[in-house]
Amino acid sequence: MSSSSNIAVRELPLFPIKELVLFPSRPLPLHIFEFRYRMMMNTILQSDRRFGVLMVDPVKGSIANVGCCAEIVHYQRYPDDRMKMVTLGQQRFRVLEYIREKPYYVGLVEWIEDEPPSQDLRTAATEVEQLLQDVVRLSAKLTEQPIELPDDLPELPLELSYWVAYNLRSVPLEQQALLEIQDTAARLEREAEILTSTRNHLAARTVLKDTLNQNYRG
Repeated sequence: MSSSSNIAVRELPLFPIKELVLFPSRPLPLHIFEFRYRMMMNTILQSDRRFGVLMVDPVKGSIANVGCCAEIVHYQRYPDDRMKMVTLGQQRFRVLEYIREKPYYVGLVEWIEDEPPSQDLRTAATEVEQLLQDVVRLSAKLTEQPIELPDDLPELPLELSYWVAYNLRSVPLEQQALLEIQDTAARLEREAEILTSTRNHLAARTVLKDTLNQNYRG
């Protein structure tokens, strides 16, 4: 982590993206083609390669106040100055104020972290991992496709909570709420609720599918 990222408050170029929430340690591939964001990335590449990603509410169109810093780890520039890049989520931040909005957003931000845990989180993490395995198993059965959890699933509760939140695709408002939580136990608890609901839904669909198949064969 660079020295500039350790400063409690700093200016940060901001990249609002519709319905997308980035989490620490998670990758984000980007295709940069708008002129203002090409300007932004060219500036960033000459400094510490960091910028903030903020989710744009798909319904209201408003920009979230809490986001995640991204660092450019690889990029490819095309002759027309478009860029494809891979970025990696770093620490979370809260926007204190916007310094300017043109040609692109720049904000004064403060870094935020989870509070130190007041309890052992291993039990909560184990429950979430078991629910993940149930969801994957039922999804594989329903789709009749091989689906497996990755071998590098994070073991530490904080990193696991970010991994689960990042992979809750198609529910950006729920992801944003998880990003804003500053308590690992609370984040894992909410994820357990979401995964339990998903597991129960998939289990009911599996029973229905099995029943229909039995009736068809009968």
